[in-house]
Amino acid sequence: MSSVTEELPAAKPRQKMSDEAFITALVAAVAVGLFLVASLLVPNFFQWQNVVNLVTNNWAVISLGIGVSFLLVSGNFDLSVGGIVALSGVLSVWFAQSTGGANPLSTGLGFSYPMAVTCALVGAFAIGALNALFVVRFGIPSIIVTLGTMMVARGIAQVITHGSQRNTNLPDEFGFLGNLTMFGSSVKFPVVLMALLLLIAIFVERKMVFGRITYWVGANPEAATLSGIDRGWHVVKLYLVSAAIAGVVGILLASEYKSGFSNRGLLMEFDALVIALLGGVAIAGGFGSVIGMFFGAIILAVVTSAATGLVLSPDWQFILKAVAVFLAIVTQTWALARRNR
Repeated sequence: MSSVTEELPAAKPRQKMSDEAFITALVAAVAVGLFLVASLLVPNFFQWQNVVNLVTNNWAVISLGIGVSFLLVSGNFDLSVGGIVALSGVLSVWFAQSTGGANPLSTGLGFSYPMAVTCALVGAFAIGALNALFVVRFGIPSIIVTLGTMMVARGIAQVITHGSQRNTNLPDEFGFLGNLTMFGSSVKFPVVLMALLLLIAIFVERKMVFGRITYWVGANPEAATLSGIDRGWHVVKLYLVSAAIAGVVGILLASEYKSGFSNRGLLMEFDALVIALLGGVAIAGGFGSVIGMFFGAIILAVVTSAATGLVLSPDWQFILKAVAVFLAIVTQTWALARRNR
C-alpha cells in the first residue's frame, strides 16, 4: 500500500510596506501624537469640534498643498500660489464691481459674476503659464521663477487695489459661493471642494498614468525622457493645475469676505510648501504623497493652534513652525535610513 504525500503550498512571503506608505504612516502617527500632547497642555483642546476646525480652518492651504505637492514630486517648486490667490481674488472683485462708482476703489468693469470669475481664472492661468514658460522653455530654476511670478501677481493685485482693498459696489451673488453651507450643517462649500480635490488627487496619484508619470519625472528625468515621456509638457500641465487651484482658492476667499485684498494669501505659498515637506514629500522630487501632505497640514495646524492656546506670541509660532519642519525632515530621513539598512 503506497502512501501519497501532499505538499502544502509554500507560504507567500510577507510584502514589505513601501517607503512611501511607511513615511505616510509615520506622519499620521506624529499628527495623532502631537494632538494628544497638545490636549494635555492646552485646556479644552481635546474636543471633536476642535478636530473639525483643524481641517476646516485650513482648507485653503490644504488645497494649495495639492498642486504644490505634485510639483515637488516632479522635482519642481511653486512659490507663486500665494500671489495667485491675491491676484485672482482681486480680479474677481474688480471685474464684478459695477461701473460708475463713487471712487476708483468702488469702480469696476461691470461684468456678470460668472464672467468675472472666468476672467479671474484666466489671470491665474496666465501666471501658471508664465511659470511653465520660464521653467520648461528657458530652463530657469523653478524656485527662482515662481518666487518672481509670486511678486508679479501680488504687485498687480496691489496696483488694482491701490495698496488697499476693494469691497464695495458688488453684486448680491458675489458672496454666495464662499459662504454657502452644505448638507444643512455649518460646513461651507470651500471645505467640501477641498475634500473633493483631495480625493481626486489621491485617485490620480495612485490609479492614473498621470500620477505615475509625475513620480517618474521627479525620480529619474533622463529615464523618463528616454521612455518617450514628454517631460516638459507634463510639467506645463502641473503648473497650470496648480495655478487653477490657487485661482479657485483666491476667488472663494474673495467671495467669503466679499472683498479683494492684495495681501490675502500672504505666506500661504510657504505654508503649502511646509505641509508638503512635513508630509514626507521629498524636496528633490520622486517621493511623497498627497495623503502625507494632508497629515502634514494637520501637524502644522496642531502646532499653530496649540501655540495660540498657550498664548504664545506670533514670533514663537514662527519658531515652532521652523522647528517642526526641521525635526520632521530629520526624523523622516533617519527613519528611512534605519529601515533600509
